[in-house]
Amino acid sequence: MKVLFLCSANSARSLMAEAIFRQLAGSDFEVMSAGTEPTQPQAEALDVLQAMGVSTTGLKSKAIDELEDTEFDYVISLCDRARVECQADFTEQNFVAWDFPDPVESRDSEAFKKTAHELSERIRMFLFILRKQSDTPHLYNSPQDFLR
Repeated sequence: MKVLFLCSANSARSLMAEAIFRQLAGSDFEVMSAGTEPTQPQAEALDVLQAMGVSTTGLKSKAIDELEDTEFDYVISLCDRARVECQADFTEQNFVAWDFPDPVESRDSEAFKKTAHELSERIRMFLFILRKQSDTPHLYNSPQDFLR
């Protein structure tokens, strides 16, 4: 199963989600991240991941255009801007919209840590639902119903 996390810069939220998802999901899933206007990975985001014991190996900011030929089972936007700009491009995939505040723009010194924690909790629930759904397909309609 392939999952894509999207945000505008692909510098914090989506990179953190990619790394956390990869660690929690194991080999059953392939995960990527991209941005509508990618920049560079935020050092604070990478530091928080490493402090959590999450590998940052291979994380880099990339444009959504680099993945245009890739089909995903789930595309998860992490900001409203990415949802607005990208949802129409992924009509064939399950599109889930999660809106997380950008820790880069926050004045809170714990913003990156809070974002990583919230992403971790949401991803754990998402994986729980996906795994339950594959065990008992009639139990849930779709993960989107529970993750908005």
